[in-house]
Amino acid sequence: MSEPAARRLNPLTFIVGAIREAAALLVAGAAGIVVGGLSTGVYFAIAGITLGLLHHVVRWATFTYRVYGDRIELRKELIGRSVKNIPLDRIRGVDVSAGPAQRLLGLAVVHIDAAAGGGQDEEAVLNAVSRDEAVRLRHELLSGRAEQVGHGAAPPAAELVRARRAWYLYAPLSGAYLFTPFALIGSALGALYNLGDDLGLITQRRIESLGRQVAGVPVLAGVVVFVLLVVAMPIASVVVFALFNWNFTLVTRDGSIVAERGLLTRRSVTLERRRIRGVELLDNPLERLAGVVRLRALVTGLGDAAHRGTLLPASPAGVADEVAGRIVGAFGVPLVRHPKAARTRRVVRAVLPPLGAAAIAVFTGQPWAIVACLVLAVLAVPVGLDRYRQLGHAADDLRLSVRSGSLRRRRFIVERRAVVGWQLRQTLFQRRLGLATLVAAVGAGNGEITSLDMAAPDAVALARRITPDWITPFLEPAPAAPAKAATDDGATDGPASGGEVTRGGGRRT
Repeated sequence: MSEPAARRLNPLTFIVGAIREAAALLVAGAAGIVVGGLSTGVYFAIAGITLGLLHHVVRWATFTYRVYGDRIELRKELIGRSVKNIPLDRIRGVDVSAGPAQRLLGLAVVHIDAAAGGGQDEEAVLNAVSRDEAVRLRHELLSGRAEQVGHGAAPPAAELVRARRAWYLYAPLSGAYLFTPFALIGSALGALYNLGDDLGLITQRRIESLGRQVAGVPVLAGVVVFVLLVVAMPIASVVVFALFNWNFTLVTRDGSIVAERGLLTRRSVTLERRRIRGVELLDNPLERLAGVVRLRALVTGLGDAAHRGTLLPASPAGVADEVAGRIVGAFGVPLVRHPKAARTRRVVRAVLPPLGAAAIAVFTGQPWAIVACLVLAVLAVPVGLDRYRQLGHAADDLRLSVRSGSLRRRRFIVERRAVVGWQLRQTLFQRRLGLATLVAAVGAGNGEITSLDMAAPDAVALARRITPDWITPFLEPAPAAPAKAATDDGATDGPASGGEVTRGGGRRT
């Protein structure tokens, strides 16, 4: 079989690189103007543009890649030679993204996530190729075949769900979107402050003058600014949500699930269906009141699973349940509630931190801190009660489901085959209450699923039901009870043997 032809990045990557570095060149030019005047600034800018274009030309000329039947080869050749081979069967996902400049030029960036190395070497990036080449690469790498599929021809796709514009209004319910705009503004102000300090534009006198001006603002104006800020927060969160999740679409294509989203930067994340081991449903109290849920996939060997595993942003719970059912199968078994002793533990664990802080405040003589901590302790009681109400677990013939959390509630639905080990944990207080925490080690997501404060016999029984061959050797029958004398009617006073007891609950399989 002949060696496949070497491929190169698109030559238009020069222009993308120049646009990306324009901001840096402006800063360099401004620094040159400050140091030596206008002519020096022009020289700085010309030198930056020349060096930048030369860098991109050299990188384009010395980088090639080939797709073989079993691997993709990335090669860099300048003074030295660097060759990276990624087996196709180790590739976990292929993401395709395009920023505004790349979309204008018909280009895309291909991110290859593969468990073929360690650290940052696990991901290969092709920046940038044509859109048609990105589509072809995604199909070749994830299908495990290197044959030509037709230039720009995409496999037929079946749409699972498409986000509606009304879903953008769910953004204020999530703290991530509610405070993101102001985090970005804070970062921009910090960068401007550092730049002004480096250029000598910020002095102690000017800072003091600004402080006096702010202190002299009327109280009414301050109240108006505060109200405008409160009103702007949900509006800004909707805008940010729309930028990240514009036209969110989830489709199945050629044995993979593809999530596409984004307005300015369009991103397409591809997850192999055969590597998905389950789903995770997340919400908070505000989202629960509105019937809103976020959905993630639990994928084996996926890097940055919190973002790349997103199957649905904030969406109606019914839609999320339907999508979860189509991916891992419908799970209709009701969750088993945990014993009432777990309620005591959940409330105590919620109240103890503020009460401990209040005790410290007593010794430090801070009345306001004491009052604040006591108020937090009172507010923690309903949180603890809700944490207990949310506890639950269940299993059917194919899947395991576990739920916990209040301010950040999480429900996992995973396939039984994803479980690769168990850990049964009991603290001193749990043993006194007859409780145990069961941790299922899974080869997907963050690596474990925790069921808090189960009844100890239920924890052992659940693990035994899912993996009987692993758990049964750690159990032994109870000693047989001595037989009682028969009564006149032939009955005995009690059973001849008891149930089962664990041989050490802290073992790990």
